[in-house]
Amino acid sequence: MNWKKTIITASVTATMLMGSLTTGALTAQVSAAAVNNSQVKVIWGVNLRTTPSSSAKIVRLVAKGETVTVLQQSGSDWYKIKDSANRTGYISSSSKYTQAISGGTSGSGSNSGTSVTGNASVEKVIAAGMKYLGTPYEFGASRNSTATFDCSSFVRQAFIDALGIKLPADSRKQGAYVKAKGTVQTNWKNLKRGDLMYFMSYKGSSASSYSGVNKSSATITHTGIYLGNGKVLHTYSNAGGGVTTSDISGKHWEYRFLFGGSAL
Repeated sequence: MNWKKTIITASVTATMLMGSLTTGALTAQVSAAAVNNSQVKVIWGVNLRTTPSSSAKIVRLVAKGETVTVLQQSGSDWYKIKDSANRTGYISSSSKYTQAISGGTSGSGSNSGTSVTGNASVEKVIAAGMKYLGTPYEFGASRNSTATFDCSSFVRQAFIDALGIKLPADSRKQGAYVKAKGTVQTNWKNLKRGDLMYFMSYKGSSASSYSGVNKSSATITHTGIYLGNGKVLHTYSNAGGGVTTSDISGKHWEYRFLFGGSAL
């Protein structure tokens, strides 16, 4: 018997069961995917540090009004940045200190739903949502608790945690809020990373189950956050894993999709 191989296999299996690979690693990958080279404006003086730790050595104070380039997300609390003098270091990613500059950075094309365009605010929302991966689902979950979520309370909490923005409490009102913000897309492949998605009720797993449905007047019953690359971050059942990510293309999520757009 190859004991070394057995030990490694057992270690990986245990790690996956504990969730550290599926949650921590996935959060880091998704958080960093589109934040690279986006620019943020400092809205409150923040310390530039040598490492992502509040006890790390301070390089300097980044003053209010300065614009810096975000090189990558470091965990859920720090940005690695470059300032105007090309000095690099780490600052807090809290929305108290920085504000995204419109435009963000562009990723791959949108024709196949693989857009990874994003800015700092979008990445904060996604990172905030990803930290709840695996949180149990509860229909009508309390809006004052993070112990369980339904679809709309989950999306709402991600925006509260990341940006202090309180969206309406239910998915229908959230959909109306997004429509009021600007143009929405009825083809999910045209969405941008961080856009909110709205879906009608489940009628079946095939496209034919939704033929003849007038989606312009259909009732919203579900919402989630578009991650790019054809994936949605959401929660819909405990059987589905609570807060999770799902593929859209060729699934009932694609057939049920009504519209999507930015809440920012």
